[in-house]
Amino acid sequence: MADITGPSIPTTRYPMWRWAALWRELFGLAWQRMPGMVVFYFAANIVVLGGVAGTALALRWTIDATIHGDAGSAALAAVLAALAYAVNVVLADLVATPIPLIDQPAILGLLPRVLSDLAAIETLDHLERSDVLDRVTIVRRSPWMIMAGFWSSVGAVFALAQLGVTLLLLGTVSPWLLLLLAVAAVPLWCDRRGSRAVTEAELATAETFRLQQHLFELSTTPAAGKEIRVAGSAAEIVRLQAQAWQQTMNGRARASAVGAAWKFGGWLVFTAGFAAGLAVVVDGTANGAGTVGDLVMAVTVAATLRNTLHGAVTRTASVAQVSRFVEPLFWMRDHLAADRAHRTGTLVAPPVLTEGITFHDVGHTYAGTDRRALDGISVHLPAGSVVAVVGEYGSGKTTLVKVLAKFYRPDSGRVTVDGVDLADLETRAWRARISAAFQDFGRFATTFGQNVGLGDLPHLDDRERVAAAVREADADRVLRRLPDGHDTLLGRDVGGLELSEGQWQKTALARASMRPEPLLFILDEPTASLDAPSEQEIFQRHMARARELGARTGAVSVIVSHRFSTVTGADLILVLDKGRLVEAGPHDELIALGGRYADLYGIQADAYAATS
Repeated sequence: MADITGPSIPTTRYPMWRWAALWRELFGLAWQRMPGMVVFYFAANIVVLGGVAGTALALRWTIDATIHGDAGSAALAAVLAALAYAVNVVLADLVATPIPLIDQPAILGLLPRVLSDLAAIETLDHLERSDVLDRVTIVRRSPWMIMAGFWSSVGAVFALAQLGVTLLLLGTVSPWLLLLLAVAAVPLWCDRRGSRAVTEAELATAETFRLQQHLFELSTTPAAGKEIRVAGSAAEIVRLQAQAWQQTMNGRARASAVGAAWKFGGWLVFTAGFAAGLAVVVDGTANGAGTVGDLVMAVTVAATLRNTLHGAVTRTASVAQVSRFVEPLFWMRDHLAADRAHRTGTLVAPPVLTEGITFHDVGHTYAGTDRRALDGISVHLPAGSVVAVVGEYGSGKTTLVKVLAKFYRPDSGRVTVDGVDLADLETRAWRARISAAFQDFGRFATTFGQNVGLGDLPHLDDRERVAAAVREADADRVLRRLPDGHDTLLGRDVGGLELSEGQWQKTALARASMRPEPLLFILDEPTASLDAPSEQEIFQRHMARARELGARTGAVSVIVSHRFSTVTGADLILVLDKGRLVEAGPHDELIALGGRYADLYGIQADAYAATS
């Protein structure tokens, strides 16, 4: 069995100003929604910080006053020490209380920003490339962890401040104890280095982790369960899932072991420095360089130094661990910025097409491969025409229509619409004049009426427009079988009705019929899940609609189909092979030519005749 871990994904180190800007953004969200809780959190932390110093100083005062026979001062100092300690203990328990109260509304503000950033990327490569999808997968579940990282950062600042106060108190006893600051930095650095190894392992195994999740879902969903049981492949799928899980856990376990080794080394250095510092204090007290109060304070504070440092290390480590969620977010925002930088379109789409759409030597290559998905495509699609795109699987048919929809940007060449470069058209304006049904159509967990209405969002709840689209797609029978008609909730995951594959496809076709005046009408394998009679009837309906749109707006209708018999009535048939346009013309001309199209058409016709 070949290795299925997938390629490693390099991490990117982002400058501190990026982190500071994100924390400022999150603080703004928290302040907007729960200002009182934010004030309480920060005030409580400041009081706790003061309480640490107050307790230590009051304790030294108590001891020295007692030794010098100053009972009044000793009593006052003891009361202050007890009060500072009590306030410190109470607030230390309460200081984290506001965080859950602040998080909920703050995340409600952050989540739409994350989703908006994802949706604002105009192209589809961030959803189709595995290396990009690894980061997108992390970003989609990141808001809670990013907020946790924000609080960890704030907590780390206070913990480091408390560590600084502790070391300052020790420094008043002996300047040599200030060297503990350098010693204390070693575990922090080592912990960060160990956490980086874990972060890199998380990214490197993200693809394999997704694979094992997919295999697990295959084993536990009814749709795949039928084929798995008939084929007897359950044991093999279980084995592959276990293998993917084992590879994921092995990579992460190795990284965790490396991280633990770094942490152990850091604590070993600190322990040695701590022991040496206490030896200096004891020696100084014995030689009269300090008071007994100094010694007691030093021992007391030094005894808490480990917990103080542990708190600083833990919170700092939490921030480092959150980097695996934050850094993909930074990457995604950079990707969005790069996507926006490539946008040059500011023009609106024309009201009608008069010339048509022209491909000028268009080429496109998918990231991670050297094979050209489209290679030197040059063809004119006349206004008002019905264009069929045919070819074997992988010939570039869907890539061509996705270039038309501006889902992909050509690597070379250009596409013009009535002589205007498609890149110069504002993307939203162009897509507002497109109706499309793709082979990988959506199954939206909402009502049937809204599933259809999503094809033209301003008319989402327009029952008349929805009903007309349903009739256009021959989906009346689907609607009649629904218990609540337009208001029937669809999708098993949300407790709704689950449609058959063919019913979902008819729903998608109805959605594609919502816009009344598109300039581009795309049907990408629109009937792959339908029986032959339904397919023929729907094609006839859509062919008639394409003619009507062509006469009214000059719309170009592009139909991608694997069944050649359904596209014989097209004005222009494009035959693609390995990304190249090998033939173009109407059906009769291509048959007379006796080339690639005629061969494929004949093979399919013979196969149909043999089975009928």
